[in-house]
Amino acid sequence: MLNPQRSLSEVPKMSAANQVERAVMEEEFNWLLKEEVHSVLKQLQDILKEASRRFSMPTTGLDGQVKQESFVLGSTTMDQVKGVLTLQGEALAQADINLKVSKSSQVLHFQFRDDKQWKLQQIQDARNHVNQALQLLSSRDESYRFKTGAEVNKLMDAVMLQLARARNRLTTPASMTLPELATSGLMKMFSPPMPGDVMVNFYINLSKLCLAVYQLHVLQPNATKNFKPAGSSVLHNPGSTFELNNHRFEVSHVHKVECVVPWLNDTLVFFTISLQLCQQLKDKISVFSSLWNYRPF
Repeated sequence: MLNPQRSLSEVPKMSAANQVERAVMEEEFNWLLKEEVHSVLKQLQDILKEASRRFSMPTTGLDGQVKQESFVLGSTTMDQVKGVLTLQGEALAQADINLKVSKSSQVLHFQFRDDKQWKLQQIQDARNHVNQALQLLSSRDESYRFKTGAEVNKLMDAVMLQLARARNRLTTPASMTLPELATSGLMKMFSPPMPGDVMVNFYINLSKLCLAVYQLHVLQPNATKNFKPAGSSVLHNPGSTFELNNHRFEVSHVHKVECVVPWLNDTLVFFTISLQLCQQLKDKISVFSSLWNYRPF
């Protein structure tokens, strides 16, 4: 049983200790809101400005044009496909492709028409999300006074959402159906025009620029009894079927080749570091919010 006299005598001491602890925590928390939050925001801005710069690095020339970079495609399919891709910021400026046809060993050569460039939507979207994150951060300059931890958390959540979306655009290529690929504007980019039994697709996967080449053959009417068209996919497998303009096709061969784009890897690293900084700041805020309940954090 507790001693009433003892407990009563200790109440003032405990209250005083609590008051001192709270005062110290209050001072630390105010310092966090006034100083450290802005220090983290500055770090985030510096990192994301560098990430944004990677998406459109200009040449040193006076015209300020985004520089072109050429990458040789590496093959894992017995050199059926070879080529060089030229990237200019978010656009594929040129694609020079050689395809060895499986049946005849004939080599087909295609390249982009001189008046055409292909926008890589994944890169464009990722850059837009980075710029939205930068806008959020710049809306709270050093003169801004954060009043609560909840306000900081709200900003961090909004920034982290944009960064997660930017990263996801580079790590998660869009799924497409085979008819969507066949009727894509990409098929009109080449000179000479691609034959009707070849389709291509370009996409980003992490730090790699990928090219998928599909060779097709027309299915005979008597071979389509159990016809089941394929759904959406990033990369379709041999044997996948689809229907277009009252004709049914089957994918006979699939070739995937890719090249590493170093600056894409840089941006993914920047996203990871930035997300970690945001989460660390949220964790510091939560430490204070869990230690006392008398003040909304």
